[in-house]
Amino acid sequence: MFDWENIRYFVAVARIGTMSGAARTLKVDHATVSRRLSALESELDVRLIERQPRTCKLTPIGQRLFELAQQMEEGAYAVERFLEASRSPLSGKVTLSAPPVLVANFLVNHLADFRRANPGVQLSVSCEARRVSLSRREADIVLRLTRPEEPTSVVRKLGRVSFGLYASKDYPHLHEPSAWEFIAYDAGFVGVSQQKWVMSVAGKRPIACEISDINGHLVAARAGAGVAGLPDFLADRDPKLQRVPYEGEPFSRDIWMAVHQDLRGSPQIRAVMDFLLKVVADNPLFADKG
Repeated sequence: MFDWENIRYFVAVARIGTMSGAARTLKVDHATVSRRLSALESELDVRLIERQPRTCKLTPIGQRLFELAQQMEEGAYAVERFLEASRSPLSGKVTLSAPPVLVANFLVNHLADFRRANPGVQLSVSCEARRVSLSRREADIVLRLTRPEEPTSVVRKLGRVSFGLYASKDYPHLHEPSAWEFIAYDAGFVGVSQQKWVMSVAGKRPIACEISDINGHLVAARAGAGVAGLPDFLADRDPKLQRVPYEGEPFSRDIWMAVHQDLRGSPQIRAVMDFLLKVVADNPLFADKG
């Protein structure tokens, strides 16, 4: 019988396509992934992956094993979800994945209140905007600014993040729109709605700098680097920033919450979902104005 843990490492390599990527996902080093993969091939006495300089390509047998292993993986996660849903009320660990801008500038302000109300629940918050799989237990609950599409998830819209243009109150061109320079995202954000909006507003006016993180946009705008498109909840009450008018359509993004359908009845999962629903609903800047 082969080692089931080795199968887990094989699935990660097959799914991502590189051992370094699998190592990052599994939070181990490259050597551990390589060792686990070699051990599985030795146990089965078959080559599963062709190791190439920049990628790992599945052999025909490896491809078939990957298909079967994914079914095994889903069965294992289904057992986990069943046990999680039947656990004693309001105890255990719940993992929440949310965009960094919502975590650092909003959710952390409410974690103490959640802990006081639910002392038996350990909330683990992961700051990430990437797509994660609820089926594979990469998170128990996700918050996203685009609607999650995983077919086994239950999705609910919580509110809306409105955006505006902001600049430092000391920005030398604050009252000269024709002289504005803009803070935009880098090339990795081509096609992202926020970048498209900023670029449409900027038009032919220059881009002062490109920053991949929205918190960087906030700091740069405060420092007078240019005009930034920022969430109102983040910038509207900042004493160093001034909201500036612009010609064009208003821009906003919806806040979505998703949970795997097998876990939505779990008491601890329900407690976190209710918490998220309440803190978003209680913030007038997240109100959906249609």
